[in-house]
Amino acid sequence: MKSELVTPSHLARKAVVYIRQSTPHQVVSNQESLRLQYALRQRARELGWREAAIDVIDADLGLSGASIAQRNGFKELVGRVGLSEVGLILSIDVTRLARNCTDWYPLLDICGLRGCLIADRDGVYDPGTPNGRLLLGLKGSISELELHTIRSRLTAGLLAKAERGELAVMLPIGLMRDPSGVVVKDPDMAVQGRLGLVFQLFLQLRSVAKVMRALNERDLELPRRDRYGDLCWTRATLAAVAAILKNPAYAGAFVYGRTRFRPPKREGALPQKAPRPMEEWRIVVKDRYPAYIDWPIYEKIRSVIRDNRAEYMRIKTRGAPRNGELLLHGIAWCARCGHKMYVRYKGGGEYVCNHLRTQEGQPTCQHIRAAHIDAAVGDAFLTALAPAELDALSRSRRVQQQTNNALRSSAERELERKRYTAALAERQFNRADPDNRLVASELERRWEAALNDVRAAEEALARQTPPKAITQVAISKELNDKVISLTGRLPQIWGDETISDAHRKALLRCLIEKVVLDRGERDLALASTHFSWNVSRDSRSG
Repeated sequence: MKSELVTPSHLARKAVVYIRQSTPHQVVSNQESLRLQYALRQRARELGWREAAIDVIDADLGLSGASIAQRNGFKELVGRVGLSEVGLILSIDVTRLARNCTDWYPLLDICGLRGCLIADRDGVYDPGTPNGRLLLGLKGSISELELHTIRSRLTAGLLAKAERGELAVMLPIGLMRDPSGVVVKDPDMAVQGRLGLVFQLFLQLRSVAKVMRALNERDLELPRRDRYGDLCWTRATLAAVAAILKNPAYAGAFVYGRTRFRPPKREGALPQKAPRPMEEWRIVVKDRYPAYIDWPIYEKIRSVIRDNRAEYMRIKTRGAPRNGELLLHGIAWCARCGHKMYVRYKGGGEYVCNHLRTQEGQPTCQHIRAAHIDAAVGDAFLTALAPAELDALSRSRRVQQQTNNALRSSAERELERKRYTAALAERQFNRADPDNRLVASELERRWEAALNDVRAAEEALARQTPPKAITQVAISKELNDKVISLTGRLPQIWGDETISDAHRKALLRCLIEKVVLDRGERDLALASTHFSWNVSRDSRSG
């Protein structure tokens, strides 16, 4: 039925049917809504438009109407209205056009200026008249409010479920849901063993890069998920190792709100996700999943990773131990201004506090020669560690042996997995029809590649020395005397030329948190050593 608002000037222009669905899921599942929107062509014919004068814009299917970002169909519609090409816009309701008044009212202004009508399932409106603009403005405001109401209702339900730890988020590799929805560990022992090895290696090596290199040197791949969510094994990378170490699900915790959206850096770009600091996570429910490590170990891992960040001068952390003669690289602080001190090797090693000079143009705070400072701090470290030296050496040897056992066990499981893959490829090749050469040749190639992987795994396992058996014997008086005679070897190990500077720094950081330096008069310097157990000692060096 033709509306009284439609005039010949409107009929001389195009009638545009605008179609939009909010999400790809709605596009697939809600087919009836799509049929109703495409049926608006018949509504345009009833209003007097010829079939050739009716256009359909459906480029915005699967996009939200909350913003015009990425909505090329809406931008095309506004542009055509501005060029006076459109006499009527048809939409099943105004929510399909825009759910944001910032986008809705400019469209009304352009339609009123160019004499374009807007029609929905309730009627036809002229934005150029006060009554039409009032009705359309109310519909737009209600549409925007409806969006916020729906969003707040959904968010409240989601947060309530997350606070109970029952929100079904995507699980990392190594965790899965059984048919009843309960989270369990992956039954594949190779996956469990490899994940446990990653955590064990990091606790010993204390560096993501070192863990990655240790795995790749032994040809030990990491379990990952492919684009379809299936298990696959890939070469270890820094990102893959860090993702495993930083994921709280491996510590048995359900965490919601680990990321936040940053404003886009350029106009038209989408907001980017950024990680939140651990203390700002919105919801943390511990002991929700089966754990690979406990929560204190996870916090320790996160602390070490943060401490190793390269920009330690900016975030005031110690940084990873690096090669270089100066012992206090990353843990030396100025007693005068409180800033971290740099190291300088030119003209002899020294610690320099030039933060105020580089940032504010002020004179250098102080600089101290490093030789005597390092010797004094090293003596304090060895003196403090002497009572626990035997226990520390024994624990270190035990940890090293456990790591070697874990590496060899993981290599054996890797070999077993690749042998199974080769056997499966052989069975598939034997079942193939010999006359179908296209299939048989591909299966033969896969079998040959699997056999090459088996040979490589066997060679990698052969390169590893088998762990020595540990025999439990009673400690007699003579054996106890021999053990006691081994004490006091730490200074000898500390001064050994085969020990790298990075290893000395790593040993030092196990006990010393930071060293505060202050240059006194007459070539004296005061070094205040802050140990990890909150005991400070002062050492004077000349």
